[in-house]
Amino acid sequence: MLSTLRQRVNARDESAFTLIELLVVLIIIGVLLAIAIPSYLGFQKKAQQTAAASDVRQAIPDAEAFYSDKNTYTGMSASELQTDYDSGMQIYAAGPPEVPGIVTAEPLTDPQTYCISAEDGGYWAHVNGPGGQVQSDGSGGGDPCP
Repeated sequence: MLSTLRQRVNARDESAFTLIELLVVLIIIGVLLAIAIPSYLGFQKKAQQTAAASDVRQAIPDAEAFYSDKNTYTGMSASELQTDYDSGMQIYAAGPPEVPGIVTAEPLTDPQTYCISAEDGGYWAHVNGPGGQVQSDGSGGGDPCP
């Protein structure tokens, strides 16, 4: 009976983790997190820039439909485009919770041109149209439409 008890005690001692082993595991996890977090933030930034540009691209046909109906961009706004042409268009709303989407859809000084801008997580995209290229402006700076 005494030998059985000693075997149980020895088996229990060998199956436990030492403090050094636990510290090594924690250090490995820390190194992996130090690699993963900056990578994740980079992917998140790129996704927000792409989402803003996508919102602008989605609103361009609506602006062209507005022009087709009225023969001018005068009077065009994001809310009018949403109401009359694309009920699924997302319009930006300041938080909380912040809703990313189209911030500006308005004519420029010439009634035959327009500017559409969108924001997502602080990242902006805009286009001066008709026929312009969608530009991603990155973070900061505010609405790029005049």
